[in-house]
Amino acid sequence: MASQVQVGESRTNVRNDWRRYAAVKFSTEYDSEGAVFVNKLSARMLNGLAKLTGSVQREPGGDFRYPLFGVVTKYLSVLYDHEDKNALVTVSADIGRNLQVKYLRDVKAQQGEVKLLGQTSNMKYKTQLAYDIPPSTTFPKAVITFPVGELRVDEETREEDQVLAFSGFLGGSLLNGQVVGSYSEETATLKYTFKDEELTLVPSVSWPSLSPTLAFKRQFGPRNKLSYFHNFETTTWSTVYKHKPNEDFKLKLGYDSAVRLYWGSLWVGKEDLGAKAAPRKCKLQVMLQVQQDDVKSGALLFRIKKRWDL
Repeated sequence: MASQVQVGESRTNVRNDWRRYAAVKFSTEYDSEGAVFVNKLSARMLNGLAKLTGSVQREPGGDFRYPLFGVVTKYLSVLYDHEDKNALVTVSADIGRNLQVKYLRDVKAQQGEVKLLGQTSNMKYKTQLAYDIPPSTTFPKAVITFPVGELRVDEETREEDQVLAFSGFLGGSLLNGQVVGSYSEETATLKYTFKDEELTLVPSVSWPSLSPTLAFKRQFGPRNKLSYFHNFETTTWSTVYKHKPNEDFKLKLGYDSAVRLYWGSLWVGKEDLGAKAAPRKCKLQVMLQVQQDDVKSGALLFRIKKRWDL
């Protein structure tokens, strides 16, 4: 009896040791809109020190397209596109505790980018500088993140001249809510958000078009929510009702006046996560779309993703 127990324990230890050094997962996803299967395979090697990845897409006619293969480690990543005969290489290195250098290279295009990323110990301030190799601009791209906002600086061509373009946002607390001002592509937007346990109000206005919008959300208990969005400039609006009886099931019903479309969507598994956390590691979405002007032309679409841990 004792020997049988020892044999069982040894088999368990062998299996656990094998999974420690090489764990394999396989997933397949089908989208009825394009009738395409996407198959992905990954293997974690040497207790997570490296990961082998691969993916291939099966077309409706049965052809296999876009095969990708790669190896990913903490400091080196190589992704090879067999159909395009091209490789994307990423090399990174830590310089001290708060500074990292990353180099990205497109082998076929013979173009690359160097990124320098820095941050303070408390993560409140971050800086990123990116420079093309060979250089295509005079100044590097810069992103500066701080507790109340973010600033982006890039160089772009305007009327055959190279000029610096600025974008970003600033935010803060105001009247029991949050106000955020943003600027991008010569458009400024001011948005205010008020939120409590049951109600969310988000009015906003943009310049120079002076386009006001209003977003409204009302929570009816832990399972039901109603959302509404209105654009006063275009007089278009949309609404969504969500019913969520538990974490793994969600029903949405909505209407969008801009495209005159009624729709309903059913989710099994969390909408914004993969199949790993879904029941039986199978994620499913079913959507019904009905045009307001042609009810008979309704379309039923579905997407399913299944993952296997080998």
